[in-house]
Amino acid sequence: MRKANWLLLAMALLLSVFLAACSGGSSSEESSSGDDTSSEEGTETEEGTSEEGGEASGEQVLNLLDSSQIPTMDSSHATDAVAFQYLGETMEGLYRLGENAEPVPGIAEGEPEVSEDGLTWNIKLREDAVWSNGDPVTAHDFVFAWRRAIDPETGSEYGPFMMNDVLLNATAINNGEKDVEELGVEAVSDYELEITLEKAVPYFHSLLTFGTYLPQNEAFVTEQGDDYALTSDNLLYNGPFVLEDWDPKANEQWTLKKNPDYWDADTVQLEEINVSVVKETSTAVNLYDTGEVDRAGLTAEFVEQYAGTEDYRTLPEPTLFYLKMNQANEYLANQNIRKAIAMAINKQDLVDVILANGSIVSNAAVPVDFTTHPDSGEDFRDINGDLLTTDKEQAKELWQKGLDELEVDSIELGYLGGDTETATEMDAYIKNQLEETLEGLTVKISSVPFEERIARDEASDYDIQNSGWGPDYLDPSTWLNMWTSDSPYMTMNYDNKEYDSLIKEANNELLTDLSARYDNFLEAEKVLMDDAAIAPLYQRSRAYLWRPSVKGVIFNPMGADFSYKWAYIEE
Repeated sequence: MRKANWLLLAMALLLSVFLAACSGGSSSEESSSGDDTSSEEGTETEEGTSEEGGEASGEQVLNLLDSSQIPTMDSSHATDAVAFQYLGETMEGLYRLGENAEPVPGIAEGEPEVSEDGLTWNIKLREDAVWSNGDPVTAHDFVFAWRRAIDPETGSEYGPFMMNDVLLNATAINNGEKDVEELGVEAVSDYELEITLEKAVPYFHSLLTFGTYLPQNEAFVTEQGDDYALTSDNLLYNGPFVLEDWDPKANEQWTLKKNPDYWDADTVQLEEINVSVVKETSTAVNLYDTGEVDRAGLTAEFVEQYAGTEDYRTLPEPTLFYLKMNQANEYLANQNIRKAIAMAINKQDLVDVILANGSIVSNAAVPVDFTTHPDSGEDFRDINGDLLTTDKEQAKELWQKGLDELEVDSIELGYLGGDTETATEMDAYIKNQLEETLEGLTVKISSVPFEERIARDEASDYDIQNSGWGPDYLDPSTWLNMWTSDSPYMTMNYDNKEYDSLIKEANNELLTDLSARYDNFLEAEKVLMDDAAIAPLYQRSRAYLWRPSVKGVIFNPMGADFSYKWAYIEE
């Protein structure tokens, strides 16, 4: 499954924009990305393209399913793909992803003006954008939201993850060493924003499409206090749609309705999107077959039934799934135990039999067909190859060696997984593989809702966790920054000084030496896999029943998985 062409183009454009910024030129129609943590219950993505041609006809109402509740609609606290999906539909940042993963102006009036050294970005804002209460969207809304996201009192995870070492003083502010007012963002006027970077970040334009960089209305957020973003009534919107009937404590249904006050409302053709939470695939398929919904995800048992039909499609994506192993557990602190676990699972059967949706085996920490070396043009995955593969015999040897080092003959480990049909089936398979291969191992599965799994991950409340990640931007660092010891997402207590040093150098001294920087990422991945810090499982593709009358949906590799701004129904 080689889907690299648009990604190669995007990287070439991204790098050319960076060089133009450093030589005094202004960036123009760039490309890039924006996404976040993914779960087998959460995201639904593809490759930044949409269907061509056609005109809207008939009732413009789309009926969809999701397999989990929205955990939060506060952009300062959002960390998962479900939240970013609906933030992306109801909110507008400076830019949003359009076709081919290219940032297109949102609240920004046009492209940014970038200083010769790449550190200062000046962006003019359109003056016709308003919040759903009628307030104008101004530069002050961005300043407030970004300061709120980096303020340590807010407790945001993604604020530091996306802003530290990017925006001027963000790291010092998050560490409590500087005041939040010293963040590198300033409202020059109501409709002019000046951004100062810590360093010339080559993928910054793509970050501006991401949910953490959305604006917030200070007066409204302050007025709502602790109630802000708890329900759809405690939110303001400035995007293509407004959210209605969302109350995660009361129901598992919500509605997106066209926002008549959206600055680009003439482009939006869908009048309404109704969403219901359904976890069972059989229920979803039945709802699709009876015409009640317009899309349904398929598990392996249904793929064989529907493959080849007009409604069947698969969507490959650069999203990886893996087992996180919390080294706070004395057994998982042992490298041989971790390697044994990583090598004990038959991943080919996992993708072919359990998933059967086009997903492919993953044997490392960066996906295939994502980025290429700036000199050779080789895919990252082709250069480093397979680093942590299935080898049951070696797994048994490493397991016994680990048991001997720990002076035990049996181990019991908790396993944190999802509660959807696909997740529970996959987790049961992995448990069987581990216990069958590694003598003396007992795995206790906890199948919990998506929101609970996020909370337990944040609290490091797990031994092993089935987890996934979708990229935030088009750069290897979106995958490899996660595993540094000081990352906000380092919930598994992994700490390797060599790894930290390689990533730090790539993100600082080597920023302008693109080849050497890329080589650092390649070496860092080898260190990570040699440590078996995570156990890679698969790179996701998803199979769907998809109503052919639904047109114009953009599938993003990063950011909100789907974009419905340009979608329509053609009866």
